[in-house]
Amino acid sequence: MASSASTLAIEINVQDDYYTESSCPITPQTWQNWIQEWFNILSPTIQKANNYEISLLLTDDTGIQELNAQYRQKDQPTDVLAFAILETDFPLPSEIFLTEALYLGDIIISVETANRQAQQHGYSLKQELAWLAAHGFLHLLGWDHPDEEHLLLMLSQQETLLSKVGLLPQNQ
Repeated sequence: MASSASTLAIEINVQDDYYTESSCPITPQTWQNWIQEWFNILSPTIQKANNYEISLLLTDDTGIQELNAQYRQKDQPTDVLAFAILETDFPLPSEIFLTEALYLGDIIISVETANRQAQQHGYSLKQELAWLAAHGFLHLLGWDHPDEEHLLLMLSQQETLLSKVGLLPQNQ
């Protein structure tokens, strides 16, 4: 019998503040396909809904530094930020999710930092962007890495997710 998670839909809203429409190495449909596949693989134990929604923002170092300073009090660029809605204490009646999508949160990626990291590690930019998106997605689903043990578990899960969409970086 198929898992009920395989029939659930997840909608990705991609906002690209970095690339012109034709130059991004990953199309919105590809993002959609990857994250839907990752969601199906993980079968998260989160609030049940018929549909889920995520926002993905591709930005530059300046844009992510502003958000990092505002929300994490770290006035420096970073590679990825994730703002999980499910971390907040804002209970809603579960019936609402039979008709409305459950918003999981935002993933913000600095393409400039991703490009530098890809070059440093010998990956393609596409692989690095996917790696960072997988990391942010795991945070939206409640994963965290407060210590080395949890970080290693999370990195292993990222490898699994990238492998499932054919993007496991070499040298990982």
